[in-house]
Amino acid sequence: RPAPGYPAQPDHTEKPILFDLLKVNEHTGISLTENLAMWPASSVCGLYFSHPQSRYFAVGRIGQDQVEDYAKRKQQPLSEIERWLGPVLGYEPKAA
Repeated sequence: RPAPGYPAQPDHTEKPILFDLLKVNEHTGISLTENLAMWPASSVCGLYFSHPQSRYFAVGRIGQDQVEDYAKRKQQPLSEIERWLGPVLGYEPKAA
C-alpha cells in the first residue's frame, strides 16, 4: 500500500491535504503533529488498491529538475520541498 512518507509516495506534505479532504480528525480522532506524523502513533494510513494487477513500487532517486518542477506545481519554495524529500534526493541541495 502506498502511503505518504513511504517509498512509493515519499512526500509527507500530501498528508494534510488528504486529512482535510477526508475530514480524518473529525471522523477518527487521528491528527497530525507539526512534523506530519500521525497521532496516536499506532495510526496507519495509505492508498489501498484491490486490482489484481496492482503492484507496490518505490520511487528511486529524484533529480534536481524533477524537484524544481514539483516545487513549482506545489507552489512551494524549492528548499521546503528538498527538506521533505531529503531521503530520496539524487543530488546534494545547495546550502540556504
